[in-house]
Amino acid sequence: MDEIVRMITGDGSVKAIAITGKDLVERARQIHKLAPLATAALGRSLMGCSMIGAPLKEEKGSVTLRIKGGGPLGSIIAVSDSQGNVRGYLQNGQVELPLKGPGKLDVGAGVGTDGFLTLIKDIGLKEPYVGSVPLVSGEIAEDLTAYFATSEQIPTACGLGVLVDTDQSVLCAGGYMLQLLPGADDAVIDRLEEAVRRLGPVTEVLRQGADAAEVLNRLLEGMEPELLERTSVSYKCYCDRDRVSQAVISLGKEELRDMIDKEGSADLTCQFCDKVYHFSKEELEELLASATED
Repeated sequence: MDEIVRMITGDGSVKAIAITGKDLVERARQIHKLAPLATAALGRSLMGCSMIGAPLKEEKGSVTLRIKGGGPLGSIIAVSDSQGNVRGYLQNGQVELPLKGPGKLDVGAGVGTDGFLTLIKDIGLKEPYVGSVPLVSGEIAEDLTAYFATSEQIPTACGLGVLVDTDQSVLCAGGYMLQLLPGADDAVIDRLEEAVRRLGPVTEVLRQGADAAEVLNRLLEGMEPELLERTSVSYKCYCDRDRVSQAVISLGKEELRDMIDKEGSADLTCQFCDKVYHFSKEELEELLASATED
């Protein structure tokens, strides 16, 4: 079972969050029929977004992570609710590139660096908070680190990893985010940098059997970590027929009329979960009437 674990150090200088995401990344892979490189890129994005969404205080809050780097994988979108449940997709799920080392997928080359990472936080205010930074490496964890440093002025260490098995299924997936709170001194930064180096790739630690709590305990060793929260997370789509109907209406009267005249009916697929919604000619006529009334 996938979970998110949140901790804070005894002196209140560091807040930390970690995720195990094998099942949710595997679910995304199956829904979107992804090749390994796309599995790794979307998986990292989903888990990063989940860790940002989970601590939101607004019950109906959400976080949208959009990565557009100009690479062959195309745009990546991940959306998290305030419990850390996520959904997402990327444009080109079948892209394959040469490995950048033994068993190492070249996510950076797949994503590209000619573009931006954008984070949209909707916490119930009139306008959502939108922050955007140029991509640093396309590896996603480093790009999120850059986002927090630049856009929110929060020194952050982020690690994300997806390990794909020989049959293309997800062997393990997870990540962590360490953030300094105001008043933390340079000694704390040095200590965390050393802990991150000592931990190494997060997938290696998970493959050896560690869970999210153990990842954080290792990173915060000697800093009296206190457990704040431990919750399960999953790949979760909120689409339903009403929402899809609203999306059809938003196409506008002309396009709807065109759809009815040319196709007679419509099959619309949710981009997040690939569920297909069928609309008959009569149903499309009803939606057209709704659009006309507006």
